[in-house]
Amino acid sequence: MTVLCWLVITGRGAVWSALYGAATVVVPTALLARGMTRMNRLPEVKANVAAFNFMFWEFLKIGVSVAMLAAAVLVVPDLSWPALLVTMIVCMKMNWLALLWQGRVTTNRS
Repeated sequence: MTVLCWLVITGRGAVWSALYGAATVVVPTALLARGMTRMNRLPEVKANVAAFNFMFWEFLKIGVSVAMLAAAVLVVPDLSWPALLVTMIVCMKMNWLALLWQGRVTTNRS
């Protein structure tokens, strides 16, 4: 997406905005994944503890995303909101594309 912004829009602001938009999705999601995988190391986890753990990391993910969006005005020079938001939407939809792609993979059963 960033390369597309670079090719279509000649301004540097759009390219940096697209990169920051992708980071606004990827960094909090990686934080959530790291927190959730850490819980798998424990031998026995009760359902209520697992639910609380998921809710905690999900709220933290949302908070980091909102903080990154608020900081975009200060961090990205010549901020282009359309480039940032379109890149965020495309990055969020990649999860669904990955799930659809995974569902199409067939295994050979002998």
